[in-house]
Amino acid sequence: MGDLVFNRALGRVVEFYSRVDNNDPANSAIVIVAINTTATDAVLKDLDDLAAILADANTAEVTNTNYARIVLSDSELAAYAPDDGADEVNLDIPDSAWTAVAAGDAWTDLVVCYDPDTTGGTDADLIPLTLHDFAITPDGSDINANVPATGFFNAS
Repeated sequence: MGDLVFNRALGRVVEFYSRVDNNDPANSAIVIVAINTTATDAVLKDLDDLAAILADANTAEVTNTNYARIVLSDSELAAYAPDDGADEVNLDIPDSAWTAVAAGDAWTDLVVCYDPDTTGGTDADLIPLTLHDFAITPDGSDINANVPATGFFNAS
């Protein structure tokens, strides 16, 4: 589960995930962004879109060779289904992998965002959902982000 849910997404993570899962709107996606930040969780939590996160003086998206944002469409998401027996919802995304990521920027966190339209727009359109600690120092080897069986988000 995420280390924090951004304030703008409180009570809405399931909605955004479900929208992507149902392909509504057609080009919506979940986007995973690696950042390097020294900003506190309290500061980051208040930022309303990815552009604001990246505009923070203490935060930047990593720029290592072979790093790219991971974009997950409806076909890559598990079907949304609440667990009525446990009275909760666990949202899962596939494990993420980057191949042969060159040395350079250290990674501190992964931001999982909702993008309402992957064919247009800017980082200001990406709504940050969850933030996950992910301390990695790239050295040319592969980087894997393994999502726990309980998913990247849980609501109960």
